[in-house]
Amino acid sequence: MPHATTRDDVRIYFEEAGQGTPIVFLHEFAADYTNWEPQMRYFSRGHRCITYSARGYTPSDVPDGEVYTHTHFYTDALAVLDHLGIDRAHLVGLSMGAYSSLQIGLNAPQRALSMTLAGVGSGAEIENLENWRQQCRANAEQFETLGSAEVAKVTREAPSRIPFLVKDPRGHADFYAALARHDAKGSARTMRGFQGGRPSIYTMTDAIAKVTTPALIICGDEDDPCIGPSLFLKKHLPAAGLAMFPKSGHVLNLEEPALFNESVERFVTLVEAGRWPVCDPRSLAPH
Repeated sequence: MPHATTRDDVRIYFEEAGQGTPIVFLHEFAADYTNWEPQMRYFSRGHRCITYSARGYTPSDVPDGEVYTHTHFYTDALAVLDHLGIDRAHLVGLSMGAYSSLQIGLNAPQRALSMTLAGVGSGAEIENLENWRQQCRANAEQFETLGSAEVAKVTREAPSRIPFLVKDPRGHADFYAALARHDAKGSARTMRGFQGGRPSIYTMTDAIAKVTTPALIICGDEDDPCIGPSLFLKKHLPAAGLAMFPKSGHVLNLEEPALFNESVERFVTLVEAGRWPVCDPRSLAPH
């Protein structure tokens, strides 16, 4: 099985398909590398596509200890690129994966050709940040005491995930059956370390304003926790565009695969053609 090794000796399982300019897909908390299959099949027709399971998600390693910070996660993505000899790639992330993609844009912008930030920013509101952290700790304890199968029953009924159920009951059932098989220890450690420990994007305004990497922000209009953060990023990321998917929730790449693929493909094509402005185009208008 192909693995990349991180700087702290954690093995990260990855798969790749296709040839061309690289695209790396970074999954959300409730997913793993398999949930990018519709995108791997579609984009590998013209690009070299890579998907991987984050640490804590089998068949990647599930290490012990407090090694699940947001820094570990974004540097793990870089470790996969290093292992494959890739200098720069398009980053396509959902939720947790979108946060990691943004961190690469902030800390290693030379590695990112572009960033697609989908379903980004849950729990970022400063006024509710401590409540969010407490909830993450409680969720981690549920994984440890009840197991992944029981937690999956609750997660699948979250308001932002109901649109997926309404549109695609079969896909929704498959998604949460996979979540039920996740390693409970890995999920608990990720929930406690990454989800409950990551800095709010609202504390990064100045740093975000300096990121000139082309960015596409995608948000479902029924994914309430991500609407505010998506608008915040659109306002402060100089090279960002925003796509709002109507009547859509959180699992955008599976809930609306055709629309998601079309939006990302258009974005990547414009970036590769040098036609995606790296500043607010309104600033270029004659006065």
